[in-house]
Amino acid sequence: MRIKVGDKVRVIAGNYKGVEGTVQRVETSKGRVVVSGVNLVKKHQKPQQTGGRSQAQGGIIEFEAPVDVSNVMLVDPKTGEPTRVGIRREPVEGSNKTRRVRYAKKSGVDLD
Repeated sequence: MRIKVGDKVRVIAGNYKGVEGTVQRVETSKGRVVVSGVNLVKKHQKPQQTGGRSQAQGGIIEFEAPVDVSNVMLVDPKTGEPTRVGIRREPVEGSNKTRRVRYAKKSGVDLD
């Protein structure tokens, strides 16, 4: 997956189309991301027993639900527009190894 925690993304499909936010969590096995301020859902939760005598509070909880990664695009740091993410290999100085670098395809700016 080419989107990481902390990236600024824009939603390109669905009810929140056009909204920008930062990635809070990535679920690689499901191909989903949690974006701040996007896909807010309400959950009705009963009070539950915790380990001791106290109870976890019940009520209506509002939180961000995951969005499919295909519905978001990374925002280019240079232009501020959505862009695709490319990956290239660059040699590491002083060794014959390479490192993986993410870059914005629209402007060519390195993301990592």
